[in-house]
Amino acid sequence: MRRIMVLNAKGGCGKTTIATNIASHYAKKGRNVVLADFDPQLSSLDWLLKRDENRPPITGLDAVNNPLRVPNGTEIVVFDVNAGVMGRDLTAMVRRAETILLPVLPSPIDIRAGTKYIQELLLVGKVSRDQTKIGLIANRVKENSTGYERLQTFLKNLRIPIVATLRDTQNYLRASERGLGIFDMRNSLVEHDVDQWKPIITWLNSKKSLPKNKKAS
Repeated sequence: MRRIMVLNAKGGCGKTTIATNIASHYAKKGRNVVLADFDPQLSSLDWLLKRDENRPPITGLDAVNNPLRVPNGTEIVVFDVNAGVMGRDLTAMVRRAETILLPVLPSPIDIRAGTKYIQELLLVGKVSRDQTKIGLIANRVKENSTGYERLQTFLKNLRIPIVATLRDTQNYLRASERGLGIFDMRNSLVEHDVDQWKPIITWLNSKKSLPKNKKAS
């Protein structure tokens, strides 16, 4: 079972957008996908409620109000984790994951919060022992802006791969309002966004995103 987690210290950085797009991508590929929502707002489950029944199915689990029980036969689990998980709770959460994606926004506040969070994350046992891999996503970026340059400098100073840069676009909002991912939209409308997602999918499907001694599926 493939276990992919999206988290950050700060709310509003696009965790749910990343999580739902990963889930919809693998569902479209015919995989048996579970989307586990740990955020009290249950935004991922709200997204699923909007999803047309004719779309590739995704099983949603409320991990806030119920113990997490992943159904037999699940191939991919995507964890949408609430903001601000720290200390022992962070350690317990990381134990569930093979791969962590951490979206960071190009604002000074988000960069500072991201720095502290990544420092703590790197001290978690599974991460320090290379049993959980981390990838960074520069999210909602306006290219050639001061914020973009600042974010690029910050990310390059970390010993964590920058998996992709995603632009700031209304396409994600339009998709979310219909329970869709960017891969479900008409290609002529989202071609550039799909191209920006390709490095994320390539990384997730590679050995680089997996613990040592585990093969990519």
